[in-house]
Amino acid sequence: MSLCSRCLNPISPCFCFQVVPALTFLSEVVFMPSPFPGMDPYLEAPEIWVDFHSRLAEGISSDLNRKLPARYVARLSPRVVYEFVEIAEARGIRPDIGVYETQPSEQVEAMTATTVATVTAPVTSLVALEEPVRLFSVEIREVGTMRLVTAIEILSPANKRSGHEAREEYLEKRRSLLRSSAHLIEVDLLRSGERMPLEKPVPKAAYYIVLSRVQKRPVVEVWPVQIWEKLPTVPVPLLHPDPDVLLDLNGVVASVYERGAYDRIIDYRQPPPPPLTDEEAQWIDRWLREKGLR
Repeated sequence: MSLCSRCLNPISPCFCFQVVPALTFLSEVVFMPSPFPGMDPYLEAPEIWVDFHSRLAEGISSDLNRKLPARYVARLSPRVVYEFVEIAEARGIRPDIGVYETQPSEQVEAMTATTVATVTAPVTSLVALEEPVRLFSVEIREVGTMRLVTAIEILSPANKRSGHEAREEYLEKRRSLLRSSAHLIEVDLLRSGERMPLEKPVPKAAYYIVLSRVQKRPVVEVWPVQIWEKLPTVPVPLLHPDPDVLLDLNGVVASVYERGAYDRIIDYRQPPPPPLTDEEAQWIDRWLREKGLR
């Protein structure tokens, strides 16, 4: 009986030649990294953000579960917020019906004694539409008691929209957390919207990570991050006397970008979502040109 020259398998025909092409095909799937050193501002686009937000929460949870001592577990906590649906409004709308004088003045005078009921068509406008969006926070809990140890909140556009009910709800949740025995980490990777209130000013930046430790309140630690900077490695506090675990936020965001295949849907020839300072816009244009994406 002849043997397969590849695996010496006496079975004929040998199946190893059928497997190799499939493995070769799988190995050709390549996920491209983001061209930015830290947070990719193009991920803030409304059509991308919700997917990115959920993937980021899952990525943070998975990363922490690989590092946490056995007495802790990181879990996803879902919530539903209502986000505005963007509707393009037509400009230069003219009335559907116009009333014009077409009769001679003598005929008009003859009609003065007659009452004429005129019904005009209504004009059209727009109302703000909202749709429910499912987002996630990350909660570190003590196994057994399920006591909340650390809450990691990833801010959404609705959380930062002044007057929006989702912002009021989040501010109330934030107040409750700051009054509790749990640590709080806020991850703000959105340049637009109203920032979360702090009593003492911090340097202006594109993104912020805020850590509030129970034992240090009201003092909080703040990482202001510019577009051209890497995101920080953030210490995640646990129960005393356990030491902090480190969350490499930059590494998690980079991994989420690749797994989400965002390079396939982002057009870097277009400007990123606003707002942008002149300095940020110039840096982004120069950086993308250096990467050959513009």
